[in-house]
Amino acid sequence: VDCVDCVSAKIELAVRAEKLNIPIVSSMGTGNKLDNIGFEITDIYKTNTDPLAKVMRRELKKRGITNVKVVYSKEKPIIPDDGDPTPASTAFVPATAGLIIAGEVVKELTKKLS
Repeated sequence: VDCVDCVSAKIELAVRAEKLNIPIVSSMGTGNKLDNIGFEITDIYKTNTDPLAKVMRRELKKRGITNVKVVYSKEKPIIPDDGDPTPASTAFVPATAGLIIAGEVVKELTKKLS
């Protein structure tokens, strides 16, 4: 499970998971978002509107990584009135993304048990 904020670390985790054939699910951006019910699990190459996912897609493509499971929201990040695009999170949005990832992990583990 990747929930780090550092892009280079996220990319490195995806690259190593690919090399070692380890499943990974990665959280995309939750900063400047308020809709905690708009998250979904998909492939990184099916994401849109998420600035972090855009950078990840570009960098993963350069490295030959063709798919990574992610949780992301189609909600466009809110730009504050002062125009500062620095990401800031409300407590419930990242928590929701984390719970969605946890649910996905449990579903994948239970598939392996049956």
